[in-house]
Amino acid sequence: MVHDIEMIRNFYKAYPSKIAKVRSVLNRSLTLAEKIIYVHLFKDEDLKNYERGVDYVNFRPDRVAMQDATAQMALLQFMNAGKEKVAVPSTVHCDHLIQAYQGSKKDLQIANKTNGEVYDFLRDVSSRYNIGFWEPGSGIIHQIVLENYAFPGGMMVGTDSHTPNAGGLGMVAIGVGGADAVDVMTGMEWELKMPKLIGVKLTGKLNGWAAPKDVILKLAGILTVKGGTNAIIEYFGEGTKSLSGTGKGTICNMGAEVGATTSLFPYDDRMGVYLKATNREEVAKLANTVEKDLRPDPEVEADPEKYYDRVIEIDLSQLEPYINGPFTPDAATPISEFAEKVKKNDYPRKMEVGLIGSCTNSSYEDITRAVSVAKQAVNKGIKVASPFIVNPGSEKIRATIERDGMLDVFDKVGATIMANACGPCIGQWKRHTDDPTRKNSIVTSFNRNFAKRADGNPNTHAFVASPELVTALTIAGDLCFNPLTDKLKNDKGELVKLEEPSGYELPPKGFEDGSAGYTAPTGAKKEINVASDSQRLQLLQPFPKWNGGDLVDMPLLIKAKGKCTTDHISMAGPWLRFRGHLENISDNMLMGAINAFNDEANKVWNQLTSTYETVSGTAKQYKAKEISSIVVAEDNYGEGSSREHAAMEPRFLNVKAILAKSFARIHETNLKKQGMLAITFINPADYDKIQEKDKLSIIGLKDFAPNKNLKVVVTHTDGSKDEFEVQHTYNQQQIEWFRAGSALNAR
Repeated sequence: MVHDIEMIRNFYKAYPSKIAKVRSVLNRSLTLAEKIIYVHLFKDEDLKNYERGVDYVNFRPDRVAMQDATAQMALLQFMNAGKEKVAVPSTVHCDHLIQAYQGSKKDLQIANKTNGEVYDFLRDVSSRYNIGFWEPGSGIIHQIVLENYAFPGGMMVGTDSHTPNAGGLGMVAIGVGGADAVDVMTGMEWELKMPKLIGVKLTGKLNGWAAPKDVILKLAGILTVKGGTNAIIEYFGEGTKSLSGTGKGTICNMGAEVGATTSLFPYDDRMGVYLKATNREEVAKLANTVEKDLRPDPEVEADPEKYYDRVIEIDLSQLEPYINGPFTPDAATPISEFAEKVKKNDYPRKMEVGLIGSCTNSSYEDITRAVSVAKQAVNKGIKVASPFIVNPGSEKIRATIERDGMLDVFDKVGATIMANACGPCIGQWKRHTDDPTRKNSIVTSFNRNFAKRADGNPNTHAFVASPELVTALTIAGDLCFNPLTDKLKNDKGELVKLEEPSGYELPPKGFEDGSAGYTAPTGAKKEINVASDSQRLQLLQPFPKWNGGDLVDMPLLIKAKGKCTTDHISMAGPWLRFRGHLENISDNMLMGAINAFNDEANKVWNQLTSTYETVSGTAKQYKAKEISSIVVAEDNYGEGSSREHAAMEPRFLNVKAILAKSFARIHETNLKKQGMLAITFINPADYDKIQEKDKLSIIGLKDFAPNKNLKVVVTHTDGSKDEFEVQHTYNQQQIEWFRAGSALNAR
């Protein structure tokens, strides 16, 4: 079955004429990203040449996807919108709430029991509002989307930052917060700043141990975690044709780690083959009819510097395997230099756990290449030195690799097969360890490696690599092992070398569906009930509107030092159980952020009690006294996940503004949607003027206008003051969100 085939047919039918109109109005050659985003303008009459990185534009995406942790808040907001059903095809995927512990069967049983209330709520709301529902164990959202919904030339939004995975099939897929998803599901215009374009030219062909993962690991080192902010990364060149559709997906998926709006590959035969293999031959045939406009124009490829804001070239033939980390996904090191880095920085050399799978690297190709390495350990008599954990990306993948004997190979090397879910990648890992705070190293094929993310231990040094390299390092148990050059001792005392990995792009016998786990919506007008005493779910109350005045004498809640991601602002792991209960989850607000004045987490000065207390506890006391507060932070505040809880929690606890050196794209939008002030220092050195017991005022809100600076007045405890201007990126519509108290209030 091809989901939403009529919508897809209509899209391709209209696509050529829409492209022709875009070309006539813009009167120039077009990149692929431009073709797709311009044909998805909310109104045809809005077509004009928008300025990249400046103009806000309204779009009409084709579909919405939500994972269970973020779907709760998105659907709670949608229920307040007064709609009878969603305006575009939408799906919910239960993949985040399953904790990896004993193995897939037991873990899934526990998840269904502990999360039953949430799953029932999501299932009932999905059925009521015509939303497709994928039950626990069916697979990870992005793998399911790639296997069932992504189509070349389409546009979608998803309430997860790794939604760009669908760019592997030529789709503009963008991670958003729940409020943005509600805009699309209600049929309203969805606003996005017109992205800049980064062109990445790929030449040559991967060989040896190099994998598609290494393309984005290398690129992360070039761009850094914020180098792609407000930009689409568009890959082009002959090298793109040598990569499988799922390999392209891996590269696009991890583009989120450089802050990119999305990433995108041009349509080619490899995508067509994947569509056919996943029972979507009709989609491939439709795409073939417009294939020349599912690629950048020839003039763009011939002179890319003229059409992209930045051009980067990567020769796949010369690409080494990379290992990125620890603690940040842009710390990129080629394998030939990694051992030296480990020794120089005194990283724990013993590799304690290897983990493969996740939404980034769980395709059939990924698994077969990892298995080809694991099989060598069995055949060559090499004892696997470290525990090995595998998370299949979907039930389709799990059933297929079981049929093809790959689970048997994993079993022989002692691997534990976890549920078809995110698991350790998003902190859902009940790790066996002798000391939960001990310094140690793990290597994963995931996408993020922030401190505490995988297992809650701030001293776990997490490194990111391809599945095949993770497998090799797991066998060796040594971070300094280089499978390209080094040998291992087998059970006979012989020194043997691991051969280059090999695998299959697609299963020769075709995919097995397994227990798919999909429930189509019935549209039944069932009343949605949430128990008033529930600890997991809570109906939302509208946030109060702006009172019409300036924000005066707000106590500083916290001055965050260094990296402050959404994991620092609203942790995942055990806190995922409260994603549908705003009051309860607000207890974790900013508990991971480092206080610049004492270098400690979750310990801030409470101006009411003149003592150090927790961040959320202090904010609650201010709120109880009807006192607003403010957070100050450094660069790329809100990097990481799309979780809008990181914006809703401070809003709920009466934090009125975030003053940072810069913001990550999704988080800045989430703050705006919830009626918060997201403002930035004009002079970053003004950050240093903020003292621990200060009170801050934001002046000029009565005249709040686009491109007009606001003023911050800092009052110190000795009565002295500092004043400086701050800037913002609010347009008129976003200012109305602020005045109304949130975007939902402004509907």
